[in-house]
Amino acid sequence: MTQQRGRRKTRPGVVVSDGMDKTVVVRIDRSFRHPLYDKTVRRSKKLAAHDESNEAHVGDRVRVVETRPLSKSKRWRLVEIVEKAK
Repeated sequence: MTQQRGRRKTRPGVVVSDGMDKTVVVRIDRSFRHPLYDKTVRRSKKLAAHDESNEAHVGDRVRVVETRPLSKSKRWRLVEIVEKAK
């Protein structure tokens, strides 16, 4: 009996902190139309992501993927660095 696991979520974001060992904090931005006022609303969320090789730095655009719990706050893993900070 093998069970197929669901697709893991992937999210693009920007690294806002890299001060911890093998961990980065990534800000995920999203925008949507407010259902009543019909205005574009911007919301952001900060996620702790696992960076095994400590290669991401503040300002880098990255892609993270959902994973099993790695610690109290880490449930995301760094997949790739899309663009390095200038």
